[in-house]
This record gives sequence, C-alpha cells and structure tokens, in this order.
Amino acid sequence: MIFITAKFRVKPEYAEDWPRIAGPFTEATRSEPGCLWFDWSRSLDDACEYVLVEAFRDGDAGSAHVTSAHFQRAQRELPPHLVATPKIVSQTIDQDDWSELGEMAVPG
Repeated sequence: MIFITAKFRVKPEYAEDWPRIAGPFTEATRSEPGCLWFDWSRSLDDACEYVLVEAFRDGDAGSAHVTSAHFQRAQRELPPHLVATPKIVSQTIDQDDWSELGEMAVPG
C-alpha cells in the first residue's frame, strides 16, 4: 500500500472551520475504491495544524486519486486557506492494514 502522512498549516482564521472546508475532498476521497483510509487529526501543540493520515491500496489507486476531479478541485480550493505548502511523507509499504502495536498490548 501507499502510506501517506501530510501536515497542513491552516491560516488561523480558517482553523476552526477546516474540517468543513476540506469536507467535500475528504468524502470524495474516502469513496474511492482504492482508498483504505483518509483521516484528519488536529495537532495538540498547534491549533492551526492538521495532520492527514491516508493510505491507498497500490500505485494504481494512488494515481487514480491524484488524477481525480475532486483532487484537482482541492488543488484549487484548499491552498488559499493554508499558510504554506503542506509537508508530506509518502512510502510504499508491504502491508494492507494497520498492525497491532505489540509494545502496548492490552491484556485481555
């Protein structure tokens, strides 16, 4: 799978509203057949930073994502709400879902 983490620095005046602003893009991406997950979190240290954790089944699914109409629309509509270009880590890994964090195993 392609595993991606990206950090978005949102302008302060849009920080509270970012989930709604990114909502159509999020919903459309989650409905892609090759999207495994597409989850936003807000930084505990910086209220203007959102972290996106996403995964796609394979390279074909990743290509379908970045060439989709909703991705191209997001390229136009989301940057005006940002302080800077988002930062990203993207890796292809030999996995297809989350693994358990054995070091923090919950007895059971």
